[in-house]
Amino acid sequence: MQNLELDKEVDVDLYRDRYSKSFLYYAGKRLIDICGSSIGLILLSPFLLVIIIAIKLDSKGPVIFSQERVGKNGRKFKMYKFRSMVVNAEELLIKLKDKNEMSGPMFKMKEDPRITKVGKFIRRTSIDELPQLLNVLKGDMSLVGPRPNLPREVAKFSDYHKLKLLAKPGLTCYWQVMGRNTIGFEEWMKLDIKYIEERNLWVDIKLIIRTFFMLFGDKNAH
Repeated sequence: MQNLELDKEVDVDLYRDRYSKSFLYYAGKRLIDICGSSIGLILLSPFLLVIIIAIKLDSKGPVIFSQERVGKNGRKFKMYKFRSMVVNAEELLIKLKDKNEMSGPMFKMKEDPRITKVGKFIRRTSIDELPQLLNVLKGDMSLVGPRPNLPREVAKFSDYHKLKLLAKPGLTCYWQVMGRNTIGFEEWMKLDIKYIEERNLWVDIKLIIRTFFMLFGDKNAH
């Protein structure tokens, strides 16, 4: 994979066969997902309640923000997050397009004025992602896998980029623990495809452990 040119046409079906895994891998991964998300939701429920109250007191609008994302094999689903922005964030995005600090089709801005006070904290600690434990429990996502993209972003993907859609999207992956917003778009895609090449249950467990410690704060999250 390292020798592929980023803009070169890729036979996704060929790589789907090459990177397919055994039934035992998928069964074990799903078992970890169900157990991990269930235990996480139960143990974190008092803490999640505090976050819900903080968001409600900080700004008007719903606590949970749902957004359409693209999952495995291009299947679309609703991904959940704690709301960290003002309610009209999507409308304001148009005015901020020229301030994008991320290469490629994604938008990232370190000092994004749409982010609320509580939103800054829950983003820095990745707490805003915790409602995705529900997505994991439902089977839309996994605890570990490439971060899911918006349909408008995937529409601009090359065939090479679309290789990341061979795996179920996850709460965390290499990108999440290796720099996040300091990583450019092409490097992000390489890391996602690196995961698909190297994935096994031991890799997943190590990434889950590394992600847990990021709940105490990540300077690269915004």
